[in-house]
Amino acid sequence: PDVIIEAQFDDNDAEHGQDHLQDTLADDIKKLSLDTSEKGETKQDDGPKVNDPRLLPDKFLQRTAKVVYILEKKHSRAATGFIKLLADKNSELFRRCAMFSPVDHRVPRAYVSLADCPPDFVTRPEDYSNTLFICRIVDWKEDSNFATGQLAKSLGQAGEIEPETEGILTEYGVDFSDFSSEALECLPQSLPWVISPGEIAKRRDLR
Repeated sequence: PDVIIEAQFDDNDAEHGQDHLQDTLADDIKKLSLDTSEKGETKQDDGPKVNDPRLLPDKFLQRTAKVVYILEKKHSRAATGFIKLLADKNSELFRRCAMFSPVDHRVPRAYVSLADCPPDFVTRPEDYSNTLFICRIVDWKEDSNFATGQLAKSLGQAGEIEPETEGILTEYGVDFSDFSSEALECLPQSLPWVISPGEIAKRRDLR
């Protein structure tokens, strides 16, 4: 959903006008048309098959590709969302896993271990229907529709500013922990600190 493929436009078409483009399309269609008998049956010939894409000009082809390897994982693999019980209560998976549904629908749903969930989640799942959790995707097997995740922590109630903010920062890999003592020592120690007139004169004030 994040990829937009735009059609290629040939400048020659603009020079010759729309009629030239229609004539080109008509000629290509004629080349691909099948001779049919009166009964509507397709005749067999020794020529190339019509489903051969090599017969089409490049500008009429939609190029496709396949992902074969991920060189660098840009996404943090962390997402905020909600946990709920699986629908099939009689399955073996129901006794081991819960379903994590991320708020961002671009992130896949994931199975999480019940051991990572709150102790009373199985008996009272409705108590956590509005609780935000952080989940990190650790694996996604080729034969599974859902990824495998690990719950990191509970953020709090959905809709509140602090849990929502922490979830966004975690998803994008922003370090919001407290500054270390080494970083704080780089700040002016003699307080109150003021900007000197010389600095104000040569800087743009963005306060």
